Amino acid sequence: MLAGSEPYVDRCRCRWPRSDGERNRLRLIDAAKQVFAEKGAAASLEQVARKAGVSIASLYRHFPTRDAVISAVYRQEVDALIEAAERLGAERQPIAALREWLMLFVEFLDAKHGMADAMDTLMGGPEDLYSKTPDRLASPITTLVKNAVDKGALRYEIEPLDLLRALSGVASIRVSENWKRSAEQMVDLLIAGMTAKIPSRRRGVIERARRLTDERSSARTHAA
Repeated sequence: MLAGSEPYVDRCRCRWPRSDGERNRLRLIDAAKQVFAEKGAAASLEQVARKAGVSIASLYRHFPTRDAVISAVYRQEVDALIEAAERLGAERQPIAALREWLMLFVEFLDAKHGMADAMDTLMGGPEDLYSKTPDRLASPITTLVKNAVDKGALRYEIEPLDLLRALSGVASIRVSENWKRSAEQMVDLLIAGMTAKIPSRRRGVIERARRLTDERSSARTHAA
């Protein structure tokens, strides 16, 4: 290297992703979500590119395969839930934050339903993606519930993931056209139950029943 000259830097390797490229990527994900919800497994990547207003070559630069597009849509939905929990926890009162996040979880379930046919086309099936979701969502829902309990907004603790299991049950058991409305009503029912004032005598009955259930469950586990 000549004296006084600048060291060589491979600028191609150091360059950050272009902002317009990232915008195109997000537009493609949003377009894919809509197209797969409308067309199901029959949706083509050309339709996705057209919906996003980009060329098919641009789509393939971001997502080399159809599976990559579908997986990116699902992961983006989960990422949005995780980011929303942090934002709501900082901006809302504990109960309002929890309720709004649970409503977003219902929207996530709705998007998952819309993508179901496309998800089933994934090589190897969607189970690998689905199986990681509970672990990824455990932290945000636990944080929101704990915050509400610590602030005295919830009268007693509940297993946070049970809230998601309850809503997922509404979305999956004998699904009807009105399942989403039922799930939203379930959110308010759960919130009302968790914030209800329980007389001390009834609280004692509930705690004894809970301990008895835990003991029976433990006994069955040991017997197995």
